[in-house]
Amino acid sequence: MRVYLPCTLPELARAVESGELGPAPLTGYAVTPALTEWYASGDAEELEYVALTEAARASLRMLVADGGATAPRRVVVVAEVPDAALSAGTDLEDRGRVRLGEVVPLAKVAAVHVDDLQAIADVEAAIAALPAADQGDDDARFTVDGAEAHELMWYATQEIPDLLGS
Repeated sequence: MRVYLPCTLPELARAVESGELGPAPLTGYAVTPALTEWYASGDAEELEYVALTEAARASLRMLVADGGATAPRRVVVVAEVPDAALSAGTDLEDRGRVRLGEVVPLAKVAAVHVDDLQAIADVEAAIAALPAADQGDDDARFTVDGAEAHELMWYATQEIPDLLGS
């Protein structure tokens, strides 16, 4: 199954160094039965985009938890993992969320999605605004939406070293 794993640039660098994403368990996003039921009118490509978007939101939360110490760019790692390694919730709130019970070898990574450099200012503003947005502040939610309006750039696995150098 294709899984979208939220990440940060420093975590991606550690994964490249160690050869795997981990430690397990990992939280990711995928086209689960609950997501398919929730988004009944979407085709496979639209459902994968929803999973990617959910992972990008989780990446933003990772940046907030890191206190802004990392490079302020959302990162989503796309990997192909065996279905047996996954567990998915059935609640609507967990619609695309999955748990991976094992580390993900870099050999299973299909691509990486990362914010363009032009998104950094909006991502920094979203990092600062996210706690207030979570408390229901509409202005803060608008700021977070501004970061989410940026499309993540696609990178092939062989481009990861160059990406980490930028």
